[in-house]
Parts: sequence; structure tokens; C-alpha cells
Amino acid sequence: MKANLVIRLAILACLLTLNGCSTIKGWFEKVEEDKVAQLMPFSETVKFNLRWRADLGEPGVNILQPALTNDAVYGVSAKGVLTRLDRASGKQVWRIESGIAVSAGVGTGDELVLIGSDKGDVLAFAEDGKLRWQTKVSSEVLGVPQISDGVVVVRSGDGRIAGLSVADGERLWIYDRVTPALVVRSHASVTIQRNVIFAGLSGGKLIALNLQDGSLLWKISVSQPHGNTELERISDITSNPAVDDEQVCAIVFQGRTACYDLSRGNLLWSRNISSDKGLALLRKYLYLSDDAGTVMALDKTSGSTLWKNEKLFLRQVSTPFPLEKAVVVGDSEGYLHGLSRDDGAFVARLKLDDSAIQASPVWLDNGVLIQTKRGGLYSVSLQ
Repeated sequence: MKANLVIRLAILACLLTLNGCSTIKGWFEKVEEDKVAQLMPFSETVKFNLRWRADLGEPGVNILQPALTNDAVYGVSAKGVLTRLDRASGKQVWRIESGIAVSAGVGTGDELVLIGSDKGDVLAFAEDGKLRWQTKVSSEVLGVPQISDGVVVVRSGDGRIAGLSVADGERLWIYDRVTPALVVRSHASVTIQRNVIFAGLSGGKLIALNLQDGSLLWKISVSQPHGNTELERISDITSNPAVDDEQVCAIVFQGRTACYDLSRGNLLWSRNISSDKGLALLRKYLYLSDDAGTVMALDKTSGSTLWKNEKLFLRQVSTPFPLEKAVVVGDSEGYLHGLSRDDGAFVARLKLDDSAIQASPVWLDNGVLIQTKRGGLYSVSLQ
């Protein structure tokens, strides 16, 4: 129990500091050095194949991730350099200076490419790199802007969620709520399904909003704050909810994991599993990594554990990404790990570079796109 508290406070210290910690190990080196999992050899039954690599420029203190269209990949750096790459080859098509310090991106949809700044700027570019419109929201943009059915949904650092017009960036609506005095600085965005916006908030709240007008459909408490100090009582959802056709699931840092009925928000099940990372739904299973680095597969209907892999302890495992052949996760040393979907055993491993993989993997043609803290963008498949 004491070790878990130390882990959580280490993570929290990183999340609450604007400059962040490069690793949990770095912040608690003397306390936790001997506990960080060392990677052990294993027999690879699947091979990672590096299809191409590109250099986007460093993301700075923020977590930036790439986005796709039918024939292109887009990536951005903290200095505002927006790059379009050929989807198949990774070759550069164009590169432009946006003129802003980028804190969120990239979002794509409706033939737009979206990025956000630490000053609340939202810029929308056409796929040829020409600026279509620029607008402002209430504070820094930390989550990737999302587009659906003519609405751009932008979440800002002050907890507000705004709906903007795809045509010109004009504000259509805004959702606002009172936030706790102390919150985790989160790069969570929103998840949109069937014209409903699902968002996890500070204080362990999960909400569903109408896409067209921003009205609140339902709000529930996934987890209640507890503890003796303000730090211990922080209980925030710091990742996007996972949604499929039947249910929505959320995980709370210093809280619990729970799944709900999609339409009414009725609780299906909950478990005391905490994380500042995200989760993923695929068919019958929910995949997640907890705040100690344990990767798990749960039955999505009951929450029961199918398997768990505890061999990446304190390696700051990224949000798991399930593919047909393996579940893919990254770690703080730039390793990409493939875990068996049947039992969680290691089946593949690839070292990308020496920097952390913090951004969630993005699906690309039977593989993944990975953006690292050094600014490398990797297209990787499984063979």
C-alpha cells in the first residue's frame, strides 16, 4: 500500500508541474531505482517492422500526436511546424510554420487539419496547408480538437468544452462547469459517438453532451475523491473515454475504472484500478495500463480480468493499443512492446529512440503511428 502511494505521488508531481518530470524514475530515483522493471529477453513470435520514419520536431512539455486522412499523415512540433507526409512512404509533402506555440494537435476531419496553442488559439488548415480560419477559446488548448458532423469540439485547460463551426470557427456553444481548486494538467480531449460527446473531467466526473448544442445529456461520478491531503484527494479523469456501440468506459487517476450504458449512463461495473493513461475497447475486451505500469485485459461486460502483465513496472507505459496480432504499448525509454492478446505475454519488441513514448499510438494500415518525445514519427507494422 505504501509503495503504491509513493508511485501515485510521483506521477502526480510530474502531472502537476508544467515542466514535468522526464520519468517517474528520475523524480524518485533514490527511492524507486531498484524497483523499475528491467527488460528481460523472450522468444519473439511476432516481428515489428519499421515501415518509415520522419522527424517532426520536439513536442516540448506537451503530448502531441499525429493524425490521418485517406492519403496523408499530419504531425506538428511545439514550435508550430506543421508537416504533411505521404501516408504510404512517409515522404514530406509540405511543411509550414503556423506561427503559434503548439500545445495540442493534430486533429483532422471535414478536409481540415487542426492545431491548438498555449494561448487558446485554434487554427484550421486546408489539406494543402493554407489557413482556412483562426479563432480563440477561453484558455490553452491541451486536448486534440475533434471534428464530427460540422462541429469542431475543443477542450481547453480551464475545463471548458467549446463547439465551433467547421466553416469559419465561429463559436456555436460552450459547456462550462466549476472545477476543483487543484487539478491535474491533462491532455485529455473528448470522444464522439453517434452525435454525442463523451468527456472525463476533474473530480472523477464523466459527462455526455449533445454535439449540436452542447446541452448536458447526463453526468455521473466515476470516482469520489478521498484522502487526508489535497494531493491525495485529487481524483481526475485525465484521458479520453473509451466508447463502442454499447458502452462508455473511463479510468480515474487516484480513483477507479468503470463502464456505463451508452445511452443513459447506467453503471455496468466498476473496479478499483487507477491510471493517468487511457484505455481502449476492442470487441469483447477493455485494455488499460494502471498507474504502476501493469497492462491488463478485462472483460468489457463484467470487468473481470482476462490477463495482466506486470513486467513493465514503473516504465510509464502508454495507453495500450490493440491490433489483430498483439496489444501495443510504449514506455519511457522508447521501447515499443507487443503483448499477446490471448495471455499478455511479450511477443515482440522494438527500440525506436531513447525518448519516451507518451502519446497514444494511432492506427495506420494494420499497424501504428508512434510519436516520441524526441519528435520522431514512426510507422510500424506487425509481421
